[in-house]
Amino acid sequence: MDVALYPGSFDPPHCGHAMVASFVAQWGGVDEVWVMPSGINPLKIENSPKAGDAGRLEMCRLAMEGIPGVRVSDFELHLPRPSFTYRTLIALKDAYPEHRFRLVIGGDNWHVFARWRNSEEIIREFGLIIYPRPGFYIDPARLPENVILLPEAPLMLLSSTFVREAIASGKSPLGFIPKEVSAYIGAHSLYHNI
Repeated sequence: MDVALYPGSFDPPHCGHAMVASFVAQWGGVDEVWVMPSGINPLKIENSPKAGDAGRLEMCRLAMEGIPGVRVSDFELHLPRPSFTYRTLIALKDAYPEHRFRLVIGGDNWHVFARWRNSEEIIREFGLIIYPRPGFYIDPARLPENVILLPEAPLMLLSSTFVREAIASGKSPLGFIPKEVSAYIGAHSLYHNI
């Protein structure tokens, strides 16, 4: 099976995350998308997730529920931290040798991808699917082998930071996050004091 790995903090997962997962699952040339909450991103150690692992995992399950070809995995949450993507991909390959894994990143991350640990190995051994983001132009003709851009993908300028700040200022996140995620955030009093 061809699996697109879609890792992230998902703190919280929002409608843009669900849109990316759905688009890649249906138009990305893969069999499944595995949405995978990360432990600690080594490039964002100072901005560690506000919600705990269990909370982010459950919010991902709520946000992705019912999307064809998309499943949520807690695999990376059981690995040593900080979370290095190459190490996660190698561990996935060892645990699921019957699958081929490719990594999904946003167009903004492509512009800093050379800073990622083992970036060349990730491209060579696994491959990338780049989901475009507004304001980050990528020339498909200049992409290396084993890297594809999804140029026809719908774009949404939305971030988890925006959602957290909206909640902290007393605004409703509905419309930006699924109602089930909003209910979970309310029930667990998340992001109100950031």
